[in-house]
Amino acid sequence: MNPDTQAPDAFDDDAAGADDHEGHDGDTPQRCGLIAIVGRPNVGKSTLLNALVGQKISITSRKAQTTRHRITGIRTLDETQFVFVDTPGFQTQQTRGRAVLNRSLNRTVQGVLADVDVVLFLVEAGRFGLDDAKVLALLPPGKPAILVANKLDAVTRRTDILPWLKSMQERHAFAEFVPMSATKTADVERLFRIVAPYLPEQPWLYEEDALTDRSDRFMAAELIREKLFRLTGDELPYSSTVVIDKYEEEEGATRPLHRIAATIVVERDAHKGMVIGDGGERLKRIGSEARQELEQLTGAKVFLELWVKVRSGWADSEEHLRSYGYE
Repeated sequence: MNPDTQAPDAFDDDAAGADDHEGHDGDTPQRCGLIAIVGRPNVGKSTLLNALVGQKISITSRKAQTTRHRITGIRTLDETQFVFVDTPGFQTQQTRGRAVLNRSLNRTVQGVLADVDVVLFLVEAGRFGLDDAKVLALLPPGKPAILVANKLDAVTRRTDILPWLKSMQERHAFAEFVPMSATKTADVERLFRIVAPYLPEQPWLYEEDALTDRSDRFMAAELIREKLFRLTGDELPYSSTVVIDKYEEEEGATRPLHRIAATIVVERDAHKGMVIGDGGERLKRIGSEARQELEQLTGAKVFLELWVKVRSGWADSEEHLRSYGYE
């Protein structure tokens, strides 16, 4: 991509390679490929994945370490199946007390990059810092990488994007440049049209209506953790996680019934008090909000029990991380 020729059209609906892609017909071969979504922590990767899939499958919060697992989102449009892989934000600081957890997250990012067909490198439009640079250095040579400049709606002076784009192209030979906001449907649809030609012609990997390869059990743990992060704000450190102890599915009178028991694992007794709250009110709210969202996700009636346990040093223990489902 030549930024001098692409940049003037950067804000048109058909910009950056999205123009004139033919519609599908009966003779059009199937395409399918893996697309990694990578970037520094808190740049909007999970929000973008949810927008691409059309349903929430990856939790979000303003805490930088929200995504901790490789999460696959699937969207099939016409003859093309897009298999998006959301990754944890690459951890550039090996913080004391959770260095092992951070290394686990980074191994996940590096493993994904080795497997995919296309990389979406996500940055905030007009910004590029040291943490972005460290992720950019991980991109494998020779693999198509698309620069996705997210949060475009936060840019006050669009003219500032053009010199920034030229500097980005000097850093890496991006195949395409996509300015967008993940919250805008038109931008998301344009991204599909740009990515499709880079996927190999091959049979689909999943059924046409598949949305993710993750189980309801996994999603339950993630949604509880999301509510935990959101409702404790900055009070609770990152070193907390959720373990599903029981997930039972039963036939109900009018709809299925899911009985779930989960444990919130924290590092210290003081953290346990933060999660429980005065009179247990915060824990009740975490459970209530998680239950309501699980019912929407599964279409089932959900009974949810939550417990809080202290496991000192779990985030710096390979054994604990494996037992809690980390790669």
